[in-house]
Amino acid sequence: MVNQFKLACVLSMLMLSLAVNAGTVVVRKSSEPFNAFAVRDEVLLQHEWQELIKQQQQLNILQSLPLNCISVAVTYLYFQCGQQHYRPYQYQNQQLFIEIDPYQRNPSLPK
Repeated sequence: MVNQFKLACVLSMLMLSLAVNAGTVVVRKSSEPFNAFAVRDEVLLQHEWQELIKQQQQLNILQSLPLNCISVAVTYLYFQCGQQHYRPYQYQNQQLFIEIDPYQRNPSLPK
């Protein structure tokens, strides 16, 4: 019974030590100037910048299509340019083309 209690204590301490790992810890001297709010703001700006880069990578916009594109009309009009597919989009009196996933017909719908 005592051995089981010791084993349970050791296992729970091990689980706590694994769950508490929060990342990098920076230690500073109290004599060094430090602005926690500036650090927080910098981290938020970096995170926002990374999110904007991720969104830009996901959103591919063309002002004009390459020459080898063919138009395809299914439930909506889109253009197939090799492996890429673009849908026309009107923005500020200008036609842009946004890259989309290839059209996949729902097999449960009738032809």
